Amino acid sequence: MTAYTAPIAALLDEHCDLLLVGDSVGMVVHGLPNTVGVTLEMMILHGQAVMRTAKRALVVIDMPFGSYEGSAEKAYDNAARIMKETGAQAIKVESGETVPDTIAYMVRRGIPVMGHVGLRPQAVLVDGGFRAKGRTEDEAARVIAEAKATADAGAFCLVIEGVAEALARQITEAVAVPTIGIGASSGCDGQILVTDDMLGLFDWTPKFVRRYADLRGEISEAVRLYAEDVRARRFPASSETYFSKT
Repeated sequence: MTAYTAPIAALLDEHCDLLLVGDSVGMVVHGLPNTVGVTLEMMILHGQAVMRTAKRALVVIDMPFGSYEGSAEKAYDNAARIMKETGAQAIKVESGETVPDTIAYMVRRGIPVMGHVGLRPQAVLVDGGFRAKGRTEDEAARVIAEAKATADAGAFCLVIEGVAEALARQITEAVAVPTIGIGASSGCDGQILVTDDMLGLFDWTPKFVRRYADLRGEISEAVRLYAEDVRARRFPASSETYFSKT
């Protein structure tokens, strides 16, 4: 699952093998239109919060757009900063034609790297929006090639996003490392979801997400009841009672 805050990380920790501090935090928490505007400082801040309460799960932090696509040396410096300032166990990058060499550079220098292929949210401006990948033979072959190159470069795991089940199975069979799907069917070794989507915190949910709760409705109702109590002056105990030792 994704985790961006200490309370949520504490709740998820005992149930999840892996917690991803995803750059989706930009959209989910900060209200950005996409992940492109997420900064290194934002990822470190949320990574620190998650690491304060995550005791069991492997914590992986996304490297944001612009922090690793340039020189391998700069990517390493940014990754090392994330790991040192948060204490997380690994980082994740969205792979493409130029990224495997950078992954290899970081892995050789002690940075555990998770890859990400298929639909790559950081490439939304180039792709013209969020859309499934691998619908044509050429595109599917390109995604498979990127997955193989990413695994061969030393990534210990691959996130596969937004591809059909047949392609997800092809990738999973083609690489020696575990695959984790998001909107990529059960053809992967594992699954990951944006926690806020699964909990129903938004009025819209991706088609591949099963809503296990309706917290949007419950929170709205709780606030409505609270507002009624305030208007009716049904206040809680006084400060004298609140601070009393008994």
